[in-house]
Amino acid sequence: MNLTPHSKVLVQGIAAPLGFVYTPLMQAYGTQIVAGVSPGSGGKSLHGIPVFDLVEEAVASVGDIDVSIIFVQPYAALDAALEAIAAGIHQIVLIVEGIPPLDMVKLLQTAELTETLVVGPNSPGIIIPGQILLGIHPSEFYTPGPVGLISRSGTLTYEIAWELTQAGLGQSMGVCIGGDAILGSSFPQWLEILDEDDATEVIVLVGEIGGDSEEAAAHYIAEAIDKPVIAYVAGHTAPKGRRIGHAGAIIASQISELGTEIGTAASKVAAFERAKIPVAHHPSQIPTLVKKALRLPSKRSSA
Repeated sequence: MNLTPHSKVLVQGIAAPLGFVYTPLMQAYGTQIVAGVSPGSGGKSLHGIPVFDLVEEAVASVGDIDVSIIFVQPYAALDAALEAIAAGIHQIVLIVEGIPPLDMVKLLQTAELTETLVVGPNSPGIIIPGQILLGIHPSEFYTPGPVGLISRSGTLTYEIAWELTQAGLGQSMGVCIGGDAILGSSFPQWLEILDEDDATEVIVLVGEIGGDSEEAAAHYIAEAIDKPVIAYVAGHTAPKGRRIGHAGAIIASQISELGTEIGTAASKVAAFERAKIPVAHHPSQIPTLVKKALRLPSKRSSA
């Protein structure tokens, strides 16, 4: 990942409802949005940004682009992402929810071949507080600091960022990997990115029930991560076998190779504890554990 305040950003679906609303908010945060794409709107301007029919036309006009944020409808997301990759863009943020699984499989095959980092789908994106906003994070919850925040839940990302901010703990980065069943990037990928990030001193990982991402992350942390990690798992009281919120929150308790209890909150907490990773029982406990990891006084203070 290579993102700075000078990164050149494209918005695909800039005329779509979400793109139209969030583009000026990203601009106001300082994100350098150099072009938008919306088929049929080429030649127009939205929020002072030139709009093109095709990504290749945008690149030909404004030069190389570092990252694309995609707000198009789910059925159009695969074509939009492949178009961006073909135009030389290798960092993609998929805000859209509910991309067909087979489309995601095809996208990930191309992403792997082209070394493209894909965030999402069903993600609010990435924020580097004080520098760049790529997506729909409510930026007022964040402040610059040493805590790297990775999550599967957009809302919990915001809530925990706010808990940290209120405790005087700023964030080096906030990223939600997404809530759909098939995701572009994983917890281990982002753990590695934050472990190598000079601005990050401690990592907070926010998981939830369903799948085995947290169990895999716990194993990866024990094997490969040098910085301290704090974990939190949402969904302790969720009824087994029921969707709560989005596709990522399905308890996959019948994964035969991993055991019948894989995917539950208890299984995930146990995996973190086996890896000797501190686990918060409530979001409000996270700042105390972070301060302990940073060897700071634990008394809560106002932002």
